[in-house]
Amino acid sequence: MTTISRRRMLTILAAATAFPASAMARAEVHTWQGRALGARATLRLAHPDAAAISARVASEIDRLENVFSLFRPESALARLNRDGMLTAPPFELLECLSLAGRVHAATEGRFDPTVQPLWRAYADAAIAGHAPKDADLSRARALIGWDGVQVAPDRITLRPGMALTLNGIAQGVIADRIADLLAGEGLDNVLIDTGEFRALGGAPDGDAWPVRLAAGGEVPLKARALATSAPRGTTFGEGNSGESHILDPKSGTPIAAMWSEISVSAQSAGLADALSTAACLIPTGSEIVSCLQKFRECRLEKIS
Repeated sequence: MTTISRRRMLTILAAATAFPASAMARAEVHTWQGRALGARATLRLAHPDAAAISARVASEIDRLENVFSLFRPESALARLNRDGMLTAPPFELLECLSLAGRVHAATEGRFDPTVQPLWRAYADAAIAGHAPKDADLSRARALIGWDGVQVAPDRITLRPGMALTLNGIAQGVIADRIADLLAGEGLDNVLIDTGEFRALGGAPDGDAWPVRLAAGGEVPLKARALATSAPRGTTFGEGNSGESHILDPKSGTPIAAMWSEISVSAQSAGLADALSTAACLIPTGSEIVSCLQKFRECRLEKIS
């Protein structure tokens, strides 16, 4: 069993059925540990070339952090936020923003990566131990708006003062990229957890991977992705007294905790990630289902 939590960690469980059974029987489980997405990462792999594949996965994670990280000063996203423009953007960033735009439209603006200045205002105030100042929030709210993001193959431009956060989608996108890499290595019984899940095929025994949800219940995952968002999984401030880290781009405030957890499955982890985030702002289960139906093979797996 694998239990979902909101800890930022990467776990990959894999076996390569493309190799003869005799070769797999001789392959010990190789474990690699390192850092990914700002947290501990673990790769467990049963494969004759496990060490080399692990090294390539680690290199890919590092490369993708140089695209999506808000904490690496020279990442593509950090440079875009700092300069308001990025020329020759990496394909992964273009693809992620394209997906973000589609989810923004389908969710009537509930999913909006331009909330970063507002998130920063709340986070800075929480670190300082006081409520955010009205003037700071007013300035941040004025910068929100997906129409201020211009995306072209050769250039991404932001309206002056804007900044993006991809925290509600990038973990899923990275899971998809790792899945692509491992599929290219011939692996087809893989479970990837970057905070969101992506399954290549099923478990080594042929069944679906049984993914247990923290709120209770289980989702069988086979050749599919699963993402869970918990509005109070991370808060501004201490414990239950803090406000949700998910912000409403329309009101400019942390969302009221309508739901404790929402789990969405889809063909890609990036899509499931973005939709589960946006679903936290949708007031009824029926409206969430209607929203998910705008995308092929998306399902609401659990809501509480």
